[in-house]
Amino acid sequence: MGTIRDWLSLPTAEPAEDYGFFGPDSVTWKVWSYPTSLSIGFQRAVVIEELDPALVAAVDHTQGIYQRPRTRYDRTLRYFAMVAFDDSPSAAEVADVLVKIHSKAVGTDPVTGRSYDANDPASQLWIHLTAWHSILCAYEKFGPGRLTDEEERQYWDECARAAELQTFDPADVPRTRDGIREYFDQMRPQLIGSDIAKKAMNHLLRAEVMLPRMPLLLRPGTRVITALLRRATLATMPRWMRKMGGLGTSRVLDAAIVPPMSAAFTVISMSTRLQLILLRLISPATLPIGTRVLRGITPHCRVTTTPREAQQLYGYAIPAQAHREFREKQHARVFGEGRPPSEQGIVESEPLLGTIS
Repeated sequence: MGTIRDWLSLPTAEPAEDYGFFGPDSVTWKVWSYPTSLSIGFQRAVVIEELDPALVAAVDHTQGIYQRPRTRYDRTLRYFAMVAFDDSPSAAEVADVLVKIHSKAVGTDPVTGRSYDANDPASQLWIHLTAWHSILCAYEKFGPGRLTDEEERQYWDECARAAELQTFDPADVPRTRDGIREYFDQMRPQLIGSDIAKKAMNHLLRAEVMLPRMPLLLRPGTRVITALLRRATLATMPRWMRKMGGLGTSRVLDAAIVPPMSAAFTVISMSTRLQLILLRLISPATLPIGTRVLRGITPHCRVTTTPREAQQLYGYAIPAQAHREFREKQHARVFGEGRPPSEQGIVESEPLLGTIS
């Protein structure tokens, strides 16, 4: 009973230092704080990402999504929440540490035979745009609907601002819906529905992998809910991507899932308590950040800044230039000495993103 009371209680959180990179008047806060984001939007992103042969090679090598899927989901969701909602010192720090984390993900893709590096600008752009596009797709399909033209321009401008935390050039971020569509069209010939990609996509579509072990009485209901989430996520994905991943493409089911899921998300969006209960269930590491946003806890300073300004203020190099010596050592260990890479980045990330175990 104590656990149930804890789940139902309304959590509190300490004020942030500032409003970070966007703030409550941004389109990012409007879209990313809607309950479609942490479920369908984020699930869509991590599923689609696996079609990139370089990314899925790194994922398959570590086996993290299979051995500790809940932890992996929790840490990744917290990272994106920090970028979107957290204060500027915290977001700048975690982005800097992420470069070290990604330095571990280097190797040779067994499918294409090419080397991969998670810090490669092209790989980073793929992850970034897939995430921001997926969050928006889920919001528009199962949430309040399409953004206005002005809001959409602002959303992609904010996406480019967040890109200052990545290793690629923020100028490479498209600023329109047509530009995003063109980017995915250009990526299409490079994507591969390999066996390891299909395995990863099917695994990540099982929403239950991101949940804690449920009480016996709740398991039948949990299976129904996760099946609906799977179907809803599929309904947001282009059919060519689904075919590449060996996934279902039923137009009837795509249409049928929209009314009940839209109604469910509308109900959830009307209750701060319910949203925080679900966030605690899905991503406990993200709960403090979500609590500040959903409960409107005012930061110490009601200002926003840009990642570049924060990097300069707090003494971090821009990501493309960060930790070059460390990254070169990681390459030498893997490609030159045939040894596993250092875990230093993972260790340093645990106070920021939560433990890896």
